[in-house]
Amino acid sequence: MRSLPVFADLRAFLAHAGGQGDLARIAEPVDLRHEMTAVQLAALRAGGPVLRFDAARSDGQDATMPVIANLFGTPERVAAGLGLMLDQVPAFGDFLAALRSPAPVDGMRDALSRWPILRAALQSRPKFLRRAPAQEVSAPVNLSLLPVQTPWPGDAGPLITWPVVVTRPQGSDTGQVARYNLGVYRAQVLGPDRLILRWLAHRGGAAHHRSWERAGQPMPVAIALGADPATLLSAALPLPETVSELAFSGVLRGSRAAVVPARTIPLLVPANAEIILEGWVHPGDTAPEGPFGDHTGYYNSVEPFPVMRISAITHRRDPLYLTTVTGRPPDEPSVIGEVFNTLALPVIRAQIPEVTDLWLPPAACSYRMAVVQIDKRYPGQARRVMLALWGMLAQFSYTKTLVVVDRDIDPRNWDDIAWAMATRMDPARDVMLLDGTPMDYLDFASPREGLAGKLGIDATTKIGAETTRAWGQVMTLDPAHEARATKVLQRVMA
Repeated sequence: MRSLPVFADLRAFLAHAGGQGDLARIAEPVDLRHEMTAVQLAALRAGGPVLRFDAARSDGQDATMPVIANLFGTPERVAAGLGLMLDQVPAFGDFLAALRSPAPVDGMRDALSRWPILRAALQSRPKFLRRAPAQEVSAPVNLSLLPVQTPWPGDAGPLITWPVVVTRPQGSDTGQVARYNLGVYRAQVLGPDRLILRWLAHRGGAAHHRSWERAGQPMPVAIALGADPATLLSAALPLPETVSELAFSGVLRGSRAAVVPARTIPLLVPANAEIILEGWVHPGDTAPEGPFGDHTGYYNSVEPFPVMRISAITHRRDPLYLTTVTGRPPDEPSVIGEVFNTLALPVIRAQIPEVTDLWLPPAACSYRMAVVQIDKRYPGQARRVMLALWGMLAQFSYTKTLVVVDRDIDPRNWDDIAWAMATRMDPARDVMLLDGTPMDYLDFASPREGLAGKLGIDATTKIGAETTRAWGQVMTLDPAHEARATKVLQRVMA
Protein backbone atom coordinates (compact mmCIF):
# COMPACT_ATOMS: atom_id res chain seq x y z
CA MET A 1 0.00 0.00 0.00
CA ARG A 2 2.80 2.45 0.91
CA SER A 3 4.54 4.07 -2.02
CA LEU A 4 6.99 6.10 0.08
CA PRO A 5 9.76 4.87 2.39
CA VAL A 6 9.17 4.14 6.06
CA PHE A 7 9.80 7.28 8.13
CA ALA A 8 11.08 5.94 11.42
CA ASP A 9 11.55 9.42 12.86
CA LEU A 10 11.03 13.09 12.18
CA ARG A 11 14.49 13.41 10.64
CA ALA A 12 13.76 10.81 7.97
CA PHE A 13 10.62 12.71 7.00
CA LEU A 14 12.51 16.01 6.86
CA ALA A 15 15.16 14.39 4.67
CA HIS A 16 12.41 13.23 2.31
CA ALA A 17 10.88 16.71 2.22
CA GLY A 18 14.29 18.21 1.53
CA GLY A 19 14.82 15.78 -1.34
CA GLN A 20 11.54 17.00 -2.84
CA GLY A 21 12.59 20.63 -2.54
CA ASP A 22 9.95 21.03 0.16
CA LEU A 23 12.12 22.18 3.08
CA ALA A 24 13.34 25.73 3.61
CA ARG A 25 15.96 26.79 6.15
CA ILE A 26 15.61 30.26 7.64
CA ALA A 27 18.95 31.58 8.85
CA GLU A 28 17.86 35.08 9.91
CA PRO A 29 16.66 35.63 13.49
CA VAL A 30 12.93 35.11 14.07
CA ASP A 31 11.35 35.81 17.44
CA LEU A 32 9.41 33.02 19.15
CA ARG A 33 6.91 35.58 20.45
CA HIS A 34 4.31 36.21 17.73
CA GLU A 35 6.78 36.78 14.86
CA MET A 36 7.27 33.07 14.13
CA THR A 37 3.49 32.67 14.00
CA ALA A 38 3.25 35.22 11.20
CA VAL A 39 5.96 33.43 9.19
CA GLN A 40 4.32 30.01 9.69
CA LEU A 41 0.86 31.16 8.64
CA ALA A 42 2.18 33.04 5.62
CA ALA A 43 4.01 29.90 4.47
CA LEU A 44 0.95 27.70 5.01
CA ARG A 45 -1.42 30.03 3.14
CA ALA A 46 0.98 30.12 0.22
CA GLY A 47 1.24 26.31 0.11
CA GLY A 48 4.85 26.68 1.20
CA PRO A 49 7.45 24.19 2.44
CA VAL A 50 8.40 22.80 5.83
CA LEU A 51 10.27 25.53 7.71
CA ARG A 52 13.44 25.08 9.73
CA PHE A 53 14.29 28.11 11.86
CA ASP A 54 18.00 27.98 12.63
CA ALA A 55 18.07 31.26 14.55
CA ALA A 56 14.94 31.32 16.66
CA ARG A 57 15.15 33.94 19.43
CA SER A 58 13.33 34.77 22.65
CA ASP A 59 13.95 37.84 24.82
CA GLY A 60 17.07 38.54 22.81
CA GLN A 61 18.51 35.09 23.47
CA ASP A 62 19.32 32.52 20.77
CA ALA A 63 17.43 29.23 20.98
CA THR A 64 19.40 26.15 21.94
CA MET A 65 18.06 24.09 19.03
CA PRO A 66 16.45 24.52 15.58
CA VAL A 67 12.67 24.88 15.35
CA ILE A 68 10.64 22.93 12.77
CA ALA A 69 7.27 24.31 11.65
CA ASN A 70 4.61 23.92 8.93
CA LEU A 71 5.32 20.16 8.85
CA PHE A 72 1.83 19.26 7.61
CA GLY A 73 1.04 22.56 5.92
CA THR A 74 -0.13 20.96 2.66
CA PRO A 75 -2.41 17.96 1.98
CA GLU A 76 0.44 16.38 0.03
CA ARG A 77 2.71 16.37 3.09
CA VAL A 78 -0.05 14.95 5.31
CA ALA A 79 -0.43 12.11 2.80
CA ALA A 80 3.35 11.70 2.74
CA GLY A 81 3.25 11.34 6.53
CA LEU A 82 1.03 8.31 5.88
CA GLY A 83 3.56 7.01 3.34
CA LEU A 84 1.24 7.83 0.43
CA MET A 85 0.77 10.09 -2.53
CA LEU A 86 -2.34 12.25 -2.17
CA ASP A 87 -4.35 10.28 -4.75
CA GLN A 88 -3.69 7.06 -2.79
CA VAL A 89 -5.47 8.27 0.38
CA PRO A 90 -8.98 7.04 -0.62
CA ALA A 91 -7.69 3.51 -1.30
CA PHE A 92 -5.85 3.52 2.03
CA GLY A 93 -9.10 4.52 3.70
CA ASP A 94 -10.73 1.44 2.14
CA PHE A 95 -7.88 -0.66 3.50
CA LEU A 96 -8.30 0.73 7.02
CA ALA A 97 -12.04 0.04 6.89
CA ALA A 98 -11.33 -3.57 5.89
CA LEU A 99 -8.73 -3.85 8.63
CA ARG A 100 -11.26 -2.67 11.19
CA SER A 101 -14.06 -4.99 10.04
CA PRO A 102 -12.60 -7.80 7.89
CA ALA A 103 -15.02 -9.95 5.92
CA PRO A 104 -14.95 -13.77 6.36
CA VAL A 105 -12.29 -15.52 4.28
CA ASP A 106 -13.66 -17.21 1.14
CA GLY A 107 -11.16 -19.82 0.03
CA MET A 108 -7.37 -19.95 -0.28
CA ARG A 109 -7.15 -17.35 -3.02
CA ASP A 110 -9.02 -14.87 -0.84
CA ALA A 111 -6.85 -15.78 2.14
CA LEU A 112 -3.69 -15.03 0.16
CA SER A 113 -5.14 -11.70 -0.95
CA ARG A 114 -5.48 -10.75 2.75
CA TRP A 115 -1.69 -10.73 3.28
CA PRO A 116 -1.58 -6.89 3.50
CA ILE A 117 -4.13 -7.02 6.32
CA LEU A 118 -2.16 -9.72 8.15
CA ARG A 119 1.05 -7.75 7.69
CA ALA A 120 -0.64 -4.64 9.06
CA ALA A 121 -1.80 -6.62 12.08
CA LEU A 122 1.78 -7.72 12.72
CA GLN A 123 3.01 -4.14 12.35
CA SER A 124 0.54 -2.98 14.97
CA ARG A 125 2.50 -4.74 17.74
CA PRO A 126 4.99 -2.31 19.34
CA LYS A 127 8.68 -3.17 19.53
CA PHE A 128 10.30 -2.88 22.97
CA LEU A 129 13.81 -1.39 23.18
CA ARG A 130 16.24 -1.01 26.08
CA ARG A 131 18.04 2.03 24.66
CA ALA A 132 16.74 4.67 22.32
CA PRO A 133 17.76 7.82 20.45
CA ALA A 134 15.24 9.83 22.50
CA GLN A 135 17.34 9.14 25.61
CA GLU A 136 20.82 9.84 24.27
CA VAL A 137 21.14 12.96 26.47
CA SER A 138 19.80 13.56 29.98
CA ALA A 139 19.07 17.27 30.18
CA PRO A 140 18.50 19.56 33.16
CA VAL A 141 14.86 19.80 34.22
CA ASN A 142 14.38 23.28 32.82
CA LEU A 143 11.65 23.93 30.27
CA SER A 144 13.06 27.39 29.54
CA LEU A 145 15.81 25.63 27.56
CA LEU A 146 13.20 24.61 24.96
CA PRO A 147 12.34 27.11 22.17
CA VAL A 148 8.64 27.19 23.00
CA GLN A 149 6.51 29.65 21.02
CA THR A 150 4.12 32.24 22.36
CA PRO A 151 1.91 32.17 19.27
CA TRP A 152 -0.63 35.03 19.65
CA PRO A 153 -0.46 38.49 21.24
CA GLY A 154 -3.21 37.66 23.78
CA ASP A 155 -1.67 34.35 24.88
CA ALA A 156 -0.93 33.78 28.56
CA GLY A 157 2.64 32.63 27.84
CA PRO A 158 4.70 29.99 26.04
CA LEU A 159 2.65 27.09 24.69
CA ILE A 160 3.81 23.63 23.54
CA THR A 161 1.60 22.97 20.50
CA TRP A 162 2.69 19.57 19.10
CA PRO A 163 3.04 17.42 22.25
CA VAL A 164 2.18 13.73 21.98
CA VAL A 165 0.94 13.09 25.52
CA VAL A 166 1.29 9.47 26.69
CA THR A 167 -0.93 8.13 29.50
CA ARG A 168 -2.35 4.84 30.77
CA PRO A 169 -5.32 4.11 33.05
CA GLN A 170 -4.96 3.39 36.75
CA GLY A 171 -4.82 -0.35 37.37
CA SER A 172 -2.93 -1.11 34.15
CA ASP A 173 0.62 -2.40 33.92
CA THR A 174 3.45 -0.51 32.28
CA GLY A 175 3.75 -3.11 29.52
CA GLN A 176 0.06 -3.04 28.54
CA VAL A 177 0.60 -0.62 25.65
CA ALA A 178 -2.76 -1.53 24.09
CA ARG A 179 -4.35 0.45 26.95
CA TYR A 180 -2.17 3.52 26.43
CA ASN A 181 -3.57 6.73 25.05
CA LEU A 182 -1.60 9.07 22.83
CA GLY A 183 -3.21 12.46 22.36
CA VAL A 184 -2.20 15.93 21.18
CA TYR A 185 -3.19 18.27 24.01
CA ARG A 186 -2.20 21.86 24.55
CA ALA A 187 0.56 22.29 27.18
CA GLN A 188 1.14 25.68 28.83
CA VAL A 189 4.57 26.28 30.35
CA LEU A 190 4.13 27.45 33.97
CA GLY A 191 7.74 27.35 35.10
CA PRO A 192 11.00 25.41 34.72
CA ASP A 193 9.42 22.14 35.85
CA ARG A 194 5.64 22.61 35.47
CA LEU A 195 3.14 22.37 32.60
CA ILE A 196 -0.63 22.63 32.39
CA LEU A 197 -2.24 19.88 30.31
CA ARG A 198 -5.47 20.93 28.62
CA TRP A 199 -7.53 17.90 27.65
CA LEU A 200 -11.27 17.86 27.00
CA ALA A 201 -13.48 15.53 29.00
CA HIS A 202 -14.16 13.16 26.08
CA ARG A 203 -10.49 12.56 25.28
CA GLY A 204 -8.55 9.50 26.42
CA GLY A 205 -6.04 11.41 28.53
CA ALA A 206 -8.85 12.98 30.56
CA ALA A 207 -10.47 9.57 31.12
CA HIS A 208 -7.15 8.14 32.38
CA HIS A 209 -6.70 11.14 34.66
CA ARG A 210 -10.12 10.56 36.23
CA SER A 211 -9.19 6.94 36.97
CA TRP A 212 -6.03 7.98 38.86
CA GLU A 213 -7.90 10.76 40.69
CA ARG A 214 -10.56 8.34 41.90
CA ALA A 215 -7.80 6.11 43.27
CA GLY A 216 -6.13 9.11 44.95
CA GLN A 217 -2.83 8.35 43.19
CA PRO A 218 -0.46 10.46 41.07
CA MET A 219 -0.62 9.69 37.35
CA PRO A 220 2.55 9.13 35.32
CA VAL A 221 2.63 11.23 32.14
CA ALA A 222 5.13 11.49 29.32
CA ILE A 223 5.28 13.97 26.46
CA ALA A 224 7.01 13.15 23.18
CA LEU A 225 8.15 16.20 21.23
CA GLY A 226 9.13 15.78 17.59
CA ALA A 227 7.71 12.29 17.12
CA ASP A 228 7.68 10.54 13.75
CA PRO A 229 4.85 11.45 11.32
CA ALA A 230 2.83 8.26 11.90
CA THR A 231 2.83 8.75 15.67
CA LEU A 232 1.89 12.43 15.30
CA LEU A 233 -1.00 11.68 12.95
CA SER A 234 -2.25 8.72 15.01
CA ALA A 235 -2.32 10.88 18.13
CA ALA A 236 -4.22 13.62 16.27
CA LEU A 237 -6.83 11.26 14.72
CA PRO A 238 -10.21 10.90 16.47
CA LEU A 239 -9.85 7.12 16.77
CA PRO A 240 -12.44 4.94 18.54
CA GLU A 241 -11.65 4.38 22.22
CA THR A 242 -10.93 0.70 21.58
CA VAL A 243 -8.16 1.45 19.04
CA SER A 244 -4.61 1.93 20.33
CA GLU A 245 -2.83 4.94 18.83
CA LEU A 246 0.53 3.15 19.21
CA ALA A 247 -0.79 0.12 17.34
CA PHE A 248 -2.41 2.30 14.69
CA SER A 249 0.83 4.19 14.16
CA GLY A 250 2.50 0.90 13.17
CA VAL A 251 -0.14 0.41 10.47
CA LEU A 252 0.34 3.96 9.19
CA ARG A 253 4.13 3.79 9.36
CA GLY A 254 4.45 0.40 7.76
CA SER A 255 6.70 -0.78 10.62
CA ARG A 256 6.27 -1.50 14.32
CA ALA A 257 6.28 1.39 16.79
CA ALA A 258 9.46 1.41 18.86
CA VAL A 259 9.04 2.17 22.58
CA VAL A 260 11.46 2.34 25.48
CA PRO A 261 11.01 2.53 29.30
CA ALA A 262 10.98 6.08 30.63
CA ARG A 263 13.73 6.96 33.10
CA THR A 264 11.69 8.20 36.08
CA ILE A 265 8.08 7.08 35.57
CA PRO A 266 6.36 3.71 34.87
CA LEU A 267 5.58 4.35 31.20
CA LEU A 268 6.91 3.30 27.82
CA VAL A 269 7.66 6.22 25.50
CA PRO A 270 8.27 6.67 21.74
CA ALA A 271 11.88 5.66 21.22
CA ASN A 272 12.59 7.83 18.18
CA ALA A 273 11.16 11.15 19.34
CA GLU A 274 13.41 14.20 19.49
CA ILE A 275 12.63 15.09 23.12
CA ILE A 276 10.87 13.29 25.99
CA LEU A 277 9.38 15.05 29.02
CA GLU A 278 8.56 12.80 31.99
CA GLY A 279 6.52 13.67 35.03
CA TRP A 280 3.52 13.26 37.30
CA VAL A 281 0.05 14.71 37.65
CA HIS A 282 -0.99 14.69 41.31
CA PRO A 283 -4.62 14.46 42.48
CA GLY A 284 -6.26 17.85 42.79
CA ASP A 285 -3.23 19.71 41.40
CA THR A 286 -4.64 22.21 38.88
CA ALA A 287 -3.91 25.71 37.63
CA PRO A 288 -5.82 28.23 35.49
CA GLU A 289 -4.98 27.55 31.83
CA GLY A 290 -5.01 30.26 29.17
CA PRO A 291 -6.14 32.33 27.54
CA PHE A 292 -4.72 31.06 24.25
CA GLY A 293 -5.70 31.52 20.63
CA ASP A 294 -7.59 28.45 19.48
CA HIS A 295 -8.83 26.75 16.30
CA THR A 296 -12.10 28.68 16.51
CA GLY A 297 -10.30 31.95 15.81
CA TYR A 298 -10.99 33.19 19.35
CA TYR A 299 -9.07 33.17 22.60
CA ASN A 300 -10.40 30.50 24.95
CA SER A 301 -11.67 31.30 28.43
CA VAL A 302 -9.47 30.59 31.43
CA GLU A 303 -10.30 27.24 33.07
CA PRO A 304 -8.48 25.00 35.61
CA PHE A 305 -6.64 22.00 34.18
CA PRO A 306 -4.17 19.45 35.62
CA VAL A 307 -0.57 20.40 36.31
CA MET A 308 2.25 18.10 35.20
CA ARG A 309 5.40 18.27 37.32
CA ILE A 310 8.46 17.37 35.26
CA SER A 311 10.78 14.71 36.71
CA ALA A 312 13.14 14.24 33.74
CA ILE A 313 13.97 15.57 30.28
CA THR A 314 15.85 13.47 27.74
CA HIS A 315 16.57 14.13 24.10
CA ARG A 316 18.59 13.16 21.05
CA ARG A 317 21.95 14.65 20.35
CA ASP A 318 21.40 17.95 18.52
CA PRO A 319 17.62 17.80 18.98
CA LEU A 320 14.97 19.49 16.84
CA TYR A 321 11.92 21.21 18.33
CA LEU A 322 8.64 20.75 16.44
CA THR A 323 5.93 23.40 16.70
CA THR A 324 2.70 24.52 15.03
CA VAL A 325 0.11 27.29 15.27
CA THR A 326 -3.61 26.90 15.88
CA GLY A 327 -6.02 29.62 14.78
CA ARG A 328 -8.91 30.40 12.50
CA PRO A 329 -8.57 28.14 9.42
CA PRO A 330 -6.58 27.72 7.34
CA ASP A 331 -4.10 26.37 9.84
CA GLU A 332 -2.18 23.12 10.12
CA PRO A 333 -4.94 21.20 11.97
CA SER A 334 -7.46 22.15 9.27
CA VAL A 335 -5.11 20.87 6.53
CA ILE A 336 -4.70 17.60 8.42
CA GLY A 337 -8.49 17.46 8.80
CA GLU A 338 -8.98 17.66 5.02
CA VAL A 339 -6.92 14.51 4.48
CA PHE A 340 -8.46 12.72 7.46
CA ASN A 341 -11.89 13.47 5.99
CA THR A 342 -10.98 11.38 2.93
CA LEU A 343 -9.31 8.72 5.06
CA ALA A 344 -12.29 8.34 7.37
CA LEU A 345 -15.01 8.16 4.71
CA PRO A 346 -14.74 4.38 4.09
CA VAL A 347 -14.90 3.73 7.85
CA ILE A 348 -18.03 5.89 8.08
CA ARG A 349 -19.60 4.12 5.09
CA ALA A 350 -18.88 0.75 6.67
CA GLN A 351 -21.06 1.75 9.64
CA ILE A 352 -23.61 3.86 7.74
CA PRO A 353 -23.74 2.27 4.26
CA GLU A 354 -26.09 4.82 2.69
CA VAL A 355 -23.47 7.56 3.13
CA THR A 356 -21.81 8.08 -0.26
CA ASP A 357 -19.72 11.15 0.57
CA LEU A 358 -19.06 13.48 3.49
CA TRP A 359 -17.34 16.84 3.73
CA LEU A 360 -16.16 18.67 6.83
CA PRO A 361 -15.68 22.27 5.62
CA PRO A 362 -12.27 23.43 6.92
CA ALA A 363 -13.57 26.98 7.34
CA ALA A 364 -16.14 25.66 9.82
CA CYS A 365 -13.32 24.59 12.17
CA SER A 366 -13.36 21.17 10.48
CA TYR A 367 -15.72 19.10 12.60
CA ARG A 368 -18.24 21.80 13.64
CA MET A 369 -20.21 21.32 10.41
CA ALA A 370 -20.65 18.38 8.03
CA VAL A 371 -22.35 18.01 4.67
CA VAL A 372 -23.42 14.40 4.08
CA GLN A 373 -24.36 12.91 0.72
CA ILE A 374 -26.60 9.83 0.90
CA ASP A 375 -28.21 7.29 -1.40
CA LYS A 376 -31.76 7.98 -0.29
CA ARG A 377 -34.21 5.08 -0.49
CA TYR A 378 -36.93 5.59 2.16
CA PRO A 379 -38.71 8.31 4.15
CA GLY A 380 -36.94 9.52 7.29
CA GLN A 381 -33.56 8.21 6.10
CA ALA A 382 -31.83 11.59 6.34
CA ARG A 383 -32.77 11.90 10.02
CA ARG A 384 -31.55 8.39 10.75
CA VAL A 385 -28.19 9.24 9.18
CA MET A 386 -27.91 12.44 11.26
CA LEU A 387 -28.51 10.58 14.53
CA ALA A 388 -26.09 7.80 13.53
CA LEU A 389 -23.30 10.28 12.74
CA TRP A 390 -23.73 12.24 15.97
CA GLY A 391 -23.38 9.01 17.92
CA MET A 392 -20.62 7.37 15.87
CA LEU A 393 -17.45 8.98 17.26
CA ALA A 394 -16.82 11.33 20.15
CA GLN A 395 -15.57 13.95 17.67
CA PHE A 396 -18.90 13.92 15.80
CA SER A 397 -20.70 14.75 19.04
CA TYR A 398 -19.22 18.25 18.56
CA THR A 399 -20.61 18.59 15.02
CA LYS A 400 -23.38 21.08 15.63
CA THR A 401 -24.69 21.43 12.06
CA LEU A 402 -25.40 18.55 9.67
CA VAL A 403 -26.74 19.07 6.15
CA VAL A 404 -27.90 15.93 4.30
CA VAL A 405 -28.12 16.01 0.48
CA ASP A 406 -28.85 13.60 -2.38
CA ARG A 407 -26.31 11.92 -4.65
CA ASP A 408 -26.81 14.52 -7.40
CA ILE A 409 -25.52 17.25 -5.06
CA ASP A 410 -21.78 17.83 -4.69
CA PRO A 411 -21.25 18.11 -0.90
CA ARG A 412 -18.05 20.15 -1.47
CA ASN A 413 -19.75 22.76 -3.66
CA TRP A 414 -21.41 25.60 -1.73
CA ASP A 415 -23.56 26.53 -4.76
CA ASP A 416 -24.91 22.99 -4.93
CA ILE A 417 -25.54 22.96 -1.17
CA ALA A 418 -27.34 26.31 -1.31
CA TRP A 419 -29.54 25.14 -4.22
CA ALA A 420 -30.47 21.93 -2.38
CA MET A 421 -31.34 23.85 0.79
CA ALA A 422 -33.34 26.43 -1.20
CA THR A 423 -35.36 23.91 -3.25
CA ARG A 424 -35.53 20.67 -1.23
CA MET A 425 -35.86 21.89 2.36
CA ASP A 426 -38.86 23.28 4.21
CA PRO A 427 -37.80 24.81 7.55
CA ALA A 428 -40.91 23.67 9.43
CA ARG A 429 -40.63 20.07 8.22
CA ASP A 430 -36.98 19.40 7.48
CA VAL A 431 -35.08 21.01 10.34
CA MET A 432 -34.25 18.87 13.38
CA LEU A 433 -33.18 20.60 16.60
CA LEU A 434 -31.62 18.89 19.60
CA ASP A 435 -30.85 20.52 22.91
CA GLY A 436 -28.51 19.76 25.78
CA THR A 437 -26.00 17.75 23.74
CA PRO A 438 -22.20 17.58 24.25
CA MET A 439 -20.17 20.48 22.90
CA ASP A 440 -16.61 21.75 23.11
CA TYR A 441 -16.59 24.37 25.86
CA LEU A 442 -14.51 26.58 23.51
CA ASP A 443 -17.67 27.15 21.46
CA PHE A 444 -18.74 30.56 22.73
CA ALA A 445 -22.03 30.36 20.85
CA SER A 446 -23.15 27.67 23.28
CA PRO A 447 -25.45 29.00 26.01
CA ARG A 448 -23.89 26.65 28.56
CA GLU A 449 -20.30 25.41 28.79
CA GLY A 450 -20.04 21.86 27.49
CA LEU A 451 -23.69 21.66 26.41
CA ALA A 452 -25.30 23.00 23.25
CA GLY A 453 -27.85 22.35 20.56
CA LYS A 454 -27.57 20.46 17.30
CA LEU A 455 -29.05 21.47 13.95
CA GLY A 456 -29.89 18.88 11.31
CA ILE A 457 -31.09 20.01 7.88
CA ASP A 458 -32.68 17.49 5.53
CA ALA A 459 -31.99 18.97 2.08
CA THR A 460 -32.88 15.76 0.23
CA THR A 461 -35.69 15.10 -2.25
CA LYS A 462 -38.81 14.20 -0.28
CA ILE A 463 -40.38 10.82 -0.96
CA GLY A 464 -43.28 8.73 0.34
CA ALA A 465 -44.81 9.94 3.58
CA GLU A 466 -42.42 12.91 3.76
CA THR A 467 -44.64 14.98 1.41
CA THR A 468 -48.18 15.10 0.04
CA ARG A 469 -47.15 16.91 -3.13
CA ALA A 470 -45.78 15.62 -6.40
CA TRP A 471 -42.08 16.44 -6.52
CA GLY A 472 -40.64 18.57 -9.31
CA GLN A 473 -38.46 17.17 -12.10
CA VAL A 474 -34.86 18.35 -12.23
CA MET A 475 -34.03 20.11 -15.50
CA THR A 476 -31.16 18.63 -17.50
CA LEU A 477 -29.82 18.97 -21.01
CA ASP A 478 -29.12 16.18 -23.48
CA PRO A 479 -25.41 15.24 -23.10
CA ALA A 480 -25.08 15.17 -26.89
CA HIS A 481 -26.25 18.77 -27.06
CA GLU A 482 -23.80 19.80 -24.34
CA ALA A 483 -20.95 18.15 -26.25
CA ARG A 484 -22.05 19.94 -29.41
CA ALA A 485 -22.16 23.25 -27.55
CA THR A 486 -18.60 22.75 -26.35
CA LYS A 487 -17.33 22.23 -29.90
CA VAL A 488 -19.22 25.26 -31.23
CA LEU A 489 -17.86 27.52 -28.51
CA GLN A 490 -14.33 26.24 -28.99
CA ARG A 491 -14.45 27.39 -32.63
CA VAL A 492 -16.09 30.71 -31.82
CA MET A 493 -13.78 31.59 -28.93
CA ALA A 494 -10.53 30.26 -30.43
